[in-house]
Amino acid sequence: MTTESTSVPPSPGPWPAAGPFTGLASLTSPRGGSDRLALPPRRPGRQRLAALPMVVADALAVLLAVCLLSEAHRRWEPALLVAGLVVLLDGRAGLYRRAGVPVGVLDEVPALAARAGVAWCVTAAAAAAYAPALAIGPLRLSVAYAAHVVAVTALRGLVHGRRRRVARAHPRSALVVGPLGPARRFAAALGQHPEYGIRPVGVVGARPDGERGLPVLTTTEEIHRAVIQNTVRDAIFLTEDAGLVTLFQHYGCTTWRIGGDFADEPMGDHLWGYGCRRLVPIGERRGLTAKRALDVALAAPALACALPVLLLCALAVRLSDGPGVLFRQERVGQNGRLFTLLKFRTLKPVDETESATRWSVADDHRMSAAGHFLRKTSLDELPQLWNVLRGDMSLVGPRPERPYFVAQFSRVHAGYAARHRMPVGLTGLAQVHGLRGDTSIEDRCRFDNHYIDHWSLWQDVCILLRTAAGLVRPTGS
Repeated sequence: MTTESTSVPPSPGPWPAAGPFTGLASLTSPRGGSDRLALPPRRPGRQRLAALPMVVADALAVLLAVCLLSEAHRRWEPALLVAGLVVLLDGRAGLYRRAGVPVGVLDEVPALAARAGVAWCVTAAAAAAYAPALAIGPLRLSVAYAAHVVAVTALRGLVHGRRRRVARAHPRSALVVGPLGPARRFAAALGQHPEYGIRPVGVVGARPDGERGLPVLTTTEEIHRAVIQNTVRDAIFLTEDAGLVTLFQHYGCTTWRIGGDFADEPMGDHLWGYGCRRLVPIGERRGLTAKRALDVALAAPALACALPVLLLCALAVRLSDGPGVLFRQERVGQNGRLFTLLKFRTLKPVDETESATRWSVADDHRMSAAGHFLRKTSLDELPQLWNVLRGDMSLVGPRPERPYFVAQFSRVHAGYAARHRMPVGLTGLAQVHGLRGDTSIEDRCRFDNHYIDHWSLWQDVCILLRTAAGLVRPTGS
């Protein structure tokens, strides 16, 4: 809800159909608009189906190991417990995700062995506690564990081998994003090494004059056509661009980052010596369900407790400014989705154009004393708790803006559209650092993207506590 007034044009312009790398916001038109650039439907997730062979391999390894136990221990209960724990622990460790680069089973052995050891130890302890007569001796337990590790290594090796053969025979189309020279060298390296199962079909970057080679894409329309025509499944970034990462993830592409400091990544995760790391979409991050639960758990009682204050604010607006207590305004939410934001009306705009395109009314002489008070104390934003309960917003996230300004800022500020990767919020990291009112959009954009890239549930709690502390010294919005 802040900007520099010099960056705002004096009159509204059309919502852009697309432009050079402005992200999802550039691909979204207002409700009912005819200039919407149609997006291809999100591809259904194949992650679970791709994990099935690995799950089967782990389960078979457990069954083979159980066969080495004594006849008294060859029961379905310990086998089921070990298999369940192994699948749970391996899944939590990401050992079932479909890798975009060929993976050697030897790289997985330490993680597999550690989790198998935990599963067998827990099972042995549970058996001894449930029925001491069924306690598994140390020697037999060690034999079963060793057999499990050998079996799972062999079975997973077969699965990885088949995946490598399929990848070589049916390479996935990919776009390489980055400076033209390095991007073309990287694409050439992939072209010379089909064992990675990736076939570059274009480069996303600045188009030079007079050069030939892979097609160079410079606008979102060109990316859109290339993704559909070539069935692009991977986007490989030599330099990370949050807006483009979001755009490709919206298309259903797997996104990768090449180069950088990947000291924590396995040595086997590389493409012809280029270290690589998958960029996980926001929707796949752990904890987002807990974020929504936190929103509901806090917003519902807050709205109930604030009911007397809401009634007093509504009465003050009604007495000072007449009918029309609530102010409804269209804002841009997660992934460019439009929603209606609720506020207490502090000023009645002249018309819809002023409402949609005027940046700030904080010093407007038409504002009543009640309006000034509500804005100064941020009480005018209390109705947004209902937006949080509806799921339009979160308690913490980038502040939502009107479509007109999103279009303008997306053109001017790199990464602005990438703020819409996550639900918008009542408060955010930028706000608790004082970026409210007429402050720098560039600074707010940087804070918002930093929040998204490093999000955690605990950070949401910290931001909420800092926001509550800041209410002691209200400055308004």
